Amino acid sequence: MRVMPSERLLPNAPSGTPVPDSKGELPPVIRRQEVVAFALVALLLICVVAVLWAAKAFFLPVIMAFVVGTMLSPAANLLERYKIPRGIAAVLIVVTVAAGATLMIGLISAPLMEWTNRLPEMASRLRDKMHIFDRPLALWHELQGMVGGSSNGLSSFQIPKIEWVQPTIEFLSPTFTEFLLFFATLILFIASWKDLRRALIMTFGDHAARLRTLRILNEIEVHLGNYLLTVTIINTGVGIATGIVCAVTHMPNPGGLGALAATLNFIPIIGPVATFVILVVVGVIALPTLGAALMAPLAFVGIAFLEGHFVTPTIIGRRLELNALAVFLGLAFWTWLWGPMGAFLSSPLLIVALIVKEHLVPVSAPQLPQD
Repeated sequence: MRVMPSERLLPNAPSGTPVPDSKGELPPVIRRQEVVAFALVALLLICVVAVLWAAKAFFLPVIMAFVVGTMLSPAANLLERYKIPRGIAAVLIVVTVAAGATLMIGLISAPLMEWTNRLPEMASRLRDKMHIFDRPLALWHELQGMVGGSSNGLSSFQIPKIEWVQPTIEFLSPTFTEFLLFFATLILFIASWKDLRRALIMTFGDHAARLRTLRILNEIEVHLGNYLLTVTIINTGVGIATGIVCAVTHMPNPGGLGALAATLNFIPIIGPVATFVILVVVGVIALPTLGAALMAPLAFVGIAFLEGHFVTPTIIGRRLELNALAVFLGLAFWTWLWGPMGAFLSSPLLIVALIVKEHLVPVSAPQLPQD
């Protein structure tokens, strides 16, 4: 008699006892198609990153214009309700933003140029004030000599001679062509955003896909616009508070230092740290005692702590709360790829990725079991 596959007999079992089905106990098998798909996705990501890095002069101003234009689109919609043509509204918005940026650059650049011209004098003053480290350095060199290490170092504090001005300017300053491409793309993007939205939505033939795309675009526009508005208000407050603290503690150029703090605060994590370092250096050079020099930096630490842990989470809310590790890794990646402008784009791009993920992988989708 022929035995069916599902009725195979156990070796020591009576006749007619079927073997239990054990397919659920088999270990998972990685199929070749999955490996190939993963490898292709990894190669695609590597190629995209390489293209973005090699063609930075083109992609950085264009993507910057897309992100900033999406942030400013609600303002264009508001002006359009008052019967202002969208093209004129785009020009007015870009001119206003450029005027504000020029004002901030003027507040920062004036003291910066003055201090750059006085670098030898300030270096000499800083060297004189750092003599308090002579004794610890001497003790350190004696300890090195006792344990057999080299003690040929100088016993006095020396400021390293580093050619940093020109490389820093080249790193921070985009070219004129990039500026021109950014502003032209920004104006055209804001002016034609409605047509671009419609074209992108109509690209999909399925009604559900069109509706999902419309919701994603609307949510990105709303959240990026709110992000820009709230972050600008918060950073302006941080700059004003820093300027007041610098004026009270007799720091030089309090207006420029406040504008610098507000500008750097747009860059998460790195910006506040850079502001603290700058305040310490300026205080040590300009003020007579170390205690007076540290008053403004320590007050800024308190301002940054309140802003980062209470003000910003309360105003922005918890819905788009960003994971600290994700923010740090995104900041490191985009700063490595595109410099300071990439650092500015890191949080908006992370918000866009979070919104897209929420719509493409909703909460109702199958999830991992809880621990």
